[in-house]
Amino acid sequence: MNNRDTLPTSIHSTSGMPKVAWGKGAYLYDVDGKQYIDGSGGPAVYCIGHGNEEVNAAISDQLGRIAHGYRYNFTSDALEELTDIIRARVGGTLKHMVYVTGGSEAVESCLKLALHYHYARGDISRRKFIARERSWHGNTLGALSVSGFRERKAAFEGSLLDVIRLSPTNAYRPIAGATAETVAEASAKELEEAIIKAGAKTIAAFIFEPVVGAAGGCVPAPEGYAKRVREICDRHGVLMISDEVMCGAGRTGTWRALEQDGVEPDIMSVAKGLAAGYLPLGAAIYSDKVSAAFNHVPQTGHTFTGHTACCAAGVAVQKIVAREKLVERVAANEQKLKAMIADALHGVDAVGDIRGRGYFIATELVQNRETKKPFDASLKLYMQIRQQAFENGLICYPVGGNADGVNGDVVILAPPYNSTDAELTEMVAKMATSIKQVLAKSL
Repeated sequence: MNNRDTLPTSIHSTSGMPKVAWGKGAYLYDVDGKQYIDGSGGPAVYCIGHGNEEVNAAISDQLGRIAHGYRYNFTSDALEELTDIIRARVGGTLKHMVYVTGGSEAVESCLKLALHYHYARGDISRRKFIARERSWHGNTLGALSVSGFRERKAAFEGSLLDVIRLSPTNAYRPIAGATAETVAEASAKELEEAIIKAGAKTIAAFIFEPVVGAAGGCVPAPEGYAKRVREICDRHGVLMISDEVMCGAGRTGTWRALEQDGVEPDIMSVAKGLAAGYLPLGAAIYSDKVSAAFNHVPQTGHTFTGHTACCAAGVAVQKIVAREKLVERVAANEQKLKAMIADALHGVDAVGDIRGRGYFIATELVQNRETKKPFDASLKLYMQIRQQAFENGLICYPVGGNADGVNGDVVILAPPYNSTDAELTEMVAKMATSIKQVLAKSL
């Protein structure tokens, strides 16, 4: 189905949501024919838009031969080609990977790789993880444990891992006693103090997002922070895990998000933009150092590890991204996108911060710009904006609680990398209109 003339118009959703019918490029259509521009790529997934015929053909061709050759019986052309592509894009010593079917599984695999590494080296006391508040790492129990997202964790407390928690690292809302200029060092110092307090020999890894996604709203690591983290982890024998499920695969203007910080992690996760939502795909990528510890055979994997058709989708997507120089386009357009948002929201007193990297940009709304006081959570402004934008034909990604875990409202735009200038203009204009409409009726 590729146009609304063939839609089953008599069929409607019973869930209260519209029923999606088809999509092409940056646009989706429901069964009633309403058009939506996808300003956030869903949850920062659809990085080359919808309905790409080249990707669909690659998937169809693979399905015509075999859908899935079980990874522990066979390798495949698709898996090997994707592995070569990823190795070339990440560079350095990150040459090994476990393929999974999503971001949560990718993070779960990263945690298991860290534990296996220390076990294989005889450091069996290193069982604990350190993570930050206002972080989101996924929905499996391990990934949920290391996440710092109160609303999404509450129902599962008591069955989660005991994780050492650090303050968020945010230049707009710096750690107590720090400023935007000193937050990187203050946050790094907090990490080292936590390692020493717990005992370095008990810590397996520190996990963080180079650019925090849903939990903080596109919060980039302050300058110098990642390098200090790398130094501290190395000094204490702690592995460094970079969670790039949301911010990786080109989303922030380099294929590997942490590349901009001049640092290589020991282990990293990637997912959303890897196969761009055409089929479920993620990966835990790890270094030569980690691989050598357990003789290249990690004790993690699943039935659908290295799923052949999913890998074929990833190959097709990544070929397009490379051929069309889309990561370079994202990097080149970052400042333009931020300026477009600032211009569209000019005069709106509630705009506190516009931040992010590449095509991963958030607008934080505040009640008082001088004090940075957030709006009260009871207003649920982010939910109102989400609904208003949807009614206006825009898909964006608003989230709440970014300021303190309860209060705070941000709106994320994460466009497809190949969005035209006209499409970017439409996304920004509809977001600004939606924000203004909600503020006008709520305040």
